[in-house]
Amino acid sequence: MREDVSLAIIQSVVDSQKDLIIIFYNDEPILVNGAFKEFFSVSSLEQYKSEFGSFVSNFVPHPSYFHADKINGSSSWFDTVLELPEIERVVSMMTPNYEPHAFSVGINKIEEYIIVVFTDITQTLIKRIMIENRANIDAKSGAYARNYFLQIAQSYQDAAVFNEKIMSAVLIQVSKKDGSNLRDDESALKALATRFKSITRQDDMLIRWSDDTFLLIYLVDTVKNAQIMLKKLDAISKSAEIKGVEYDFTLIVQNDGESIKTFIKRVGS
Repeated sequence: MREDVSLAIIQSVVDSQKDLIIIFYNDEPILVNGAFKEFFSVSSLEQYKSEFGSFVSNFVPHPSYFHADKINGSSSWFDTVLELPEIERVVSMMTPNYEPHAFSVGINKIEEYIIVVFTDITQTLIKRIMIENRANIDAKSGAYARNYFLQIAQSYQDAAVFNEKIMSAVLIQVSKKDGSNLRDDESALKALATRFKSITRQDDMLIRWSDDTFLLIYLVDTVKNAQIMLKKLDAISKSAEIKGVEYDFTLIVQNDGESIKTFIKRVGS
């Protein structure tokens, strides 16, 4: 069988796959499939090579995923990935429109050739996060449980560093005018959580911090912007008062270089 016919057959087979497939020879890509070209919005491997740098630079440098900074010494990224447990062989890559996707990485070596298959697991991760979130919701209020936040706090801090933001928090102290304990009033707790969440963004976290306290955690680039959220909370607390409930808001902003543990201690004090 002629070499050009064999190559055409291989190209046809890989183009039929929905996973991103790329074949390397001496660490250089020599063949990609249609799904790969569609993801990177290129018409050919030649265009990809001319518009993108080294392949490993495609991996988003986020602590939750494998990326260039995690390569072991002088090892190749292929070998480093193969040394990881299968569950950790995950990378994040962005489309030209800056849409992040998560991929599991499969690597197969055949002499000097390396076949890499990237399987998009973005939706799988989203579903897993949703399941985890439902399991870590405070049943009485519908806000996140305090223990859940404490478990993922370091990841939240990592996200702040990655996005060049700082963490900010508003401690929301709620009291009932008649002196009764709020923890026994489930309808009021749910109403409060719903109201506070109405002004939050996708990455903000509303947490049931204690019996009568909520904590709103969010990322900002300046202290001035942190104060905007405080003003919004104050406004909604006055716009439609929940009967018999009073509020007290305290803003806490992360200091330069402050660790997440120290920040949480200040929040809880």
